Order: sequence, then structure tokens, then C-alpha cells
Amino acid sequence: MFRTLLRSTPVRQALGLVAVAGLVNLLTLGLAYLQIRDGIEDTLHANLAQNMAGFRIAATPAAIAALVRAEAEVADPAARVFVYIWPNGRTTGNAEARLDPDGLSILPRPGGRPLSAAGYLPQVERIAGGVLIVAESRAPLAELSRTFLRLLIFSLAPTVLISLGAGVLLARRSARRVARIEATLDQLGAGDLSARLPVPDREDDDFARIGRGVNRMAAAQESSVAALRQVSADIAHDLRTPMQRIAVLLSDLRERLPPDAPETAIAARARDEAERAVAVFRALLQIAQIEGGNTRARFAPVDLAALARTFAELYDPTAEEAGHRLLPDLPDTPVMVLGDRTLLGQALANLIENALRHTAPGPITISVGTDAGTATLTVRDTGPGIPPDERDKVLRRLYRLERSRTTPGHGLGLSLVAAIAELHSAELALDDAEPGLRVSLRLPLYST
Repeated sequence: MFRTLLRSTPVRQALGLVAVAGLVNLLTLGLAYLQIRDGIEDTLHANLAQNMAGFRIAATPAAIAALVRAEAEVADPAARVFVYIWPNGRTTGNAEARLDPDGLSILPRPGGRPLSAAGYLPQVERIAGGVLIVAESRAPLAELSRTFLRLLIFSLAPTVLISLGAGVLLARRSARRVARIEATLDQLGAGDLSARLPVPDREDDDFARIGRGVNRMAAAQESSVAALRQVSADIAHDLRTPMQRIAVLLSDLRERLPPDAPETAIAARARDEAERAVAVFRALLQIAQIEGGNTRARFAPVDLAALARTFAELYDPTAEEAGHRLLPDLPDTPVMVLGDRTLLGQALANLIENALRHTAPGPITISVGTDAGTATLTVRDTGPGIPPDERDKVLRRLYRLERSRTTPGHGLGLSLVAAIAELHSAELALDDAEPGLRVSLRLPLYST
């Protein structure tokens, strides 16, 4: 969630505004702090100079000590320190002082009042053979720093919180609209060209304009695809009848020719090609009808396990003649899905026929299972399989693998299975069975 918000443009803009506002506040408060601090330091230095000047009139250590003693009695050492170090090392004042190579150290007098915790700004002069020390507490500077720190916190915190709060609200609103756009684009990409974005007429921001653009593009694409499908269906419909007549005429011609005449074999080949063309047109028309979605009205509960058992029994003799073995792996209990029994049977028949046609003699497994609200119908063979980079291509109409061009078929079997799967909101998966190919149809389980 946090990473998603950080990728949101409104949140990034809000963070940018917070950074700019924070930088402006820092610069403004920093300049004000420096100016006020310099003023306070100047005041402290002026106080030191003024206090030090009052001691310069005394010419003897005793006189200076008397003046220091008088000032020390009324001065709080936490605010101002007066110390005179006599020539003999004795000290007078409201604190103790020690000069060493590391600098000046100001210490509290035994039993005296406490010193400033913020330190001191001292001035040291040698007078009458001794050392006079006057020091101003740095407490005003420390208090200034604390004040400006509080100002910085209380001025930045509301700005940051308000900006981030507004950014998060905008980001969540934008994220919902982006999610709707992504969902619609996913539907369009998956082939559902009827998907549209809900765009209220009163909205006229960037997202609304993008949504209307997506809807226009989807409508144009849907119209183009519908027109193309209609043209394909019309062509297939118009050509199917003439091709059927040609096949009938060629069959009649073959029967009229002598069995051993060369023309008989040519007529037979021509009839077979015509029948193959009729099968192609018939499959194209069936795909067009399925894609139209009208067959959904015939949906009813279907026992997928019973359907698979029926087709396994139907194709078992054919498989034995071709040297294959059909191995049903089916549950004893019903596995109910909602769909068109005829079309689901057509899909299973196409998968079994593909396995019989394109694989060497061997076992072919037909299985039905359930998992997490999903029913899975699987046909598995031990043949050469389909390369991963060709698995999407074989679902296209009339596409055939190079090695399959010499085998019977027209390249529409898996296309028809894909159309049936899409009609039933099923997931069609082609996987490596190691060895062979595993084709799975996953459908939602039917519950009453």
C-alpha cells in the first residue's frame, strides 16, 4: 500500500510541494534565526564591554577586587559572572575561574549559586597584575535556538500533514480511477471488446478525457472486429453451399468413372479437398456463432465427469485402431459446471482428436478434477508437444505447426476450443507434460 501511494503522481506532487514549502520555511526561519542571534550576540558583547569598562578606572588589585565583590553580590552567576584572579592566584567573585592552556574554565564557588547550563560568553583582561573575567550567560542564545526549533516544528508539521493528507486523498481517488482504466484495458486486451469505462458527463478532467478516449477506441475496435467477423461469416456461409455441391458432384463423377481410370483417383482427391474446404467453412461459421454469444441462452448444468466418460468410451475404439490407449481418470461423483453440453463435448472431442492425430501411438489421459471452486478438464498425451513460443499461435485460426502440415486437419481445432473456453469464461492452458502436451480447461464450478 505504501509503495503504491509513493508511485502515485498526486502523492509525489504533494511530497514535492511539502519539500518546497519546507525548504522555504527553513530558509526563512534560518535567516531570521541568524539575524536575531547576531543581534543577541552583539548585545552580549556590548554588555561585556560596558561592564569591563567600569573596572578599568581602578588601579590596584584591592580596588578591582572591591568592585568585583560589589557586582558579584547583586549578580546571579547563572546570568553574569564576575571573577578577579589576584596576582597571587586568589580569586574574588561569584564563581571560580581557571586559566589553562586549553582555555578558560568557569566553575561554581563552593556553597555558591549554580551556574548557567548553557555556558558563557567571556571577556578576559589583565588588570593591575591580575586577571579580570566578565562573562555573560549564553542562555538567551540557547532559548532562541529552542524557540526557533519549536517554530520550525509547529510551522512544518501542519504543512506536511495537510499536504500529505491531501495527497493521499487525491492519490486514493486517482488510484481508483486508474484501477478502473487498467481493468477495462485488461478486459479489452483479453478480447472483451464490449468493456467500457464509466465516465459521468459532468466530469471533464484528465481522467475523464482519457476514459472517453478509451471508450471511443474500444467502440471503434469492437465495430471493426464485428464487421470483420461478419464478413468472414458471410464469406464462409456463401461459399459453404457451393463447395458442398462441388463435393457432391465430384463424388458423383468418381462413381461414374471406371474404377481403374486415372481420372477416378483425381476425382477422389478433388472430392477430398472440397470436403476439407467445407469442413473449414463449417468450423469458421461455428466459431463465429460461438463468438456471437447467442449460445449462452442454452447454458444449463453439465456433469463434466459424465461428459468426459461418454467421450472416452466413444473414442476408445478409434484410439485402439490407431495404436493409442485412452486412460480415463475421472471421479465417481458429479462435477457440475454451467455451460452448453454440446459445445463442451465439441471442445473435448477436438482435444482428443488432436492428440490422436499428432502423436505417436501411446497413452492419452483424460482427467477431471476440482480445486478451490474450479473444475478442470485435462487431456494429456506423450507426443512431441508444442514449443512454448508457439502455444499462443496455435490458438489462432488456420495456424498450423510446421511439422503438422503433412497431417490431416485445417488448423481450426484449437481455435474452436479457445472460442468455446471464452464463451464459458474458462481458462485454456497449454503446458508441457514432460513428455507431451497437457491441455486444460478450467471452469467455475456450478452451485445451486
